[in-house]
Amino acid sequence: MIRGLVAALLLATTVPVTAQTIAITGGTVALGDGSEPIPGGTVVIRNGRIAEAGLNVAIPRGAEMIDARGKWVTPGIVAGFSRLGLTEIELGGDGTTDDKANGGPFGAAIDVAPAINPAASTIAVNRADGVTRAVVAPNVAKSIFAGQGAVIDLGADMEPITRARLFQFVELGETGADTAGGSRASAYVLFRNALKEASELRRYAPATSSARAASGELDRPVIRNPNESREYGPDARRSEDALLTRFDAAALVPVLQGRQHLLVHVERARDILNVINLKRDYPTLKIVLVGASEGWLVADRIAASRIPVIASAVNDLPGSFEQLAATQSNVGRMRDAGVDVAIGMIDDNDTRYLFNQRQYAGNLVALTNVPGASGVRWGEALAMITSRPAQALGLGQDIGSLSPGRRGDVVIWSGDPLEVSSNAEAVYIDGVQQPMDSRQTKLRQRYRDLSRDVLPEAYRR
Repeated sequence: MIRGLVAALLLATTVPVTAQTIAITGGTVALGDGSEPIPGGTVVIRNGRIAEAGLNVAIPRGAEMIDARGKWVTPGIVAGFSRLGLTEIELGGDGTTDDKANGGPFGAAIDVAPAINPAASTIAVNRADGVTRAVVAPNVAKSIFAGQGAVIDLGADMEPITRARLFQFVELGETGADTAGGSRASAYVLFRNALKEASELRRYAPATSSARAASGELDRPVIRNPNESREYGPDARRSEDALLTRFDAAALVPVLQGRQHLLVHVERARDILNVINLKRDYPTLKIVLVGASEGWLVADRIAASRIPVIASAVNDLPGSFEQLAATQSNVGRMRDAGVDVAIGMIDDNDTRYLFNQRQYAGNLVALTNVPGASGVRWGEALAMITSRPAQALGLGQDIGSLSPGRRGDVVIWSGDPLEVSSNAEAVYIDGVQQPMDSRQTKLRQRYRDLSRDVLPEAYRR
């Protein structure tokens, strides 16, 4: 409790000032849309949004001028898959994790947004390394359906949610098989049964008002009393053998209606094809594949399905039997086949080290110089950690690039951001400059200049 109060007080003392008009000039500008860097470019942020970026950009009168000569300027990194803000540093089972509910009755109905802690130490660390937005998903517990994930910003304030209930997350690979009783066959039966139970409610789900639909809000069917069926009409009686709670079934209605994305974690090629085949029976599903370590084996099928992938970029070892064909060329080969690929970090320190995405993107660029390997161009690699995750979840018009109208998430780097030797020197979220300190930087500052006479005896020898 004390740690939480201290974190909140520290956060309150570092809340940024209001957004203003800013012109960042003279830097090497990378738009994040797949294009190559632009030397000597300018980025203008107005009212928290990108006004213009590129060469020969007019600078508004009265704008705050920032000289970025010798620096690089990019959109903020978008963590393509994470559990950021749901788990603190490991302190030994003392309630520091909210990524799953092992003892709860719900799965699909869980909304992860209320559990995200903007004061988590991991958020400050990633923000200081250029991560400005993150896709945050719950973890599975007793159901293959983990719940509804969100997109957050990493700003130093208490309002982190960019979009709540944006997607449903489901496990259909090895973990899903274990959760479903021990086999993939069981997992797929449970999946189809869940959609069937949701379809029983779908006919009676309240229509989304035109105003709320226009706003892009993802409504969920309202259930005032889970023991009553009249919310969906007098005929909305559920089967006596229903496996889902009414809340879980109702939470899947937006998935069936195509109003909520469905992120599906699968790794092996056969599982990927099984998920693609689900579109035959449920054509309205907005599926996004997560992981896909063996995606290169069926890249042509993924491309034909037009299903985007949030891939694990550097899985290159058979860490499990569903990853026997893993290779670092996976992303490059899928991209060459026409697959829309972003980079995520599922089961890869996905609660803490999201800043590693830029190193992974740099690795993909380096692979273009390795004989027999498949990498990606620099511009495309940057897009995989900025605009591509946003596009996969339908937010490409709002975040992830320096195109006019996008949110003003901008990072000024000391050098090429895909080189690990480069550092983020300034981070803007919604046009507001963010603090660059974290628990680690505070500890470094505290102890770096201590005289030897005040150090513990062990350090004076």
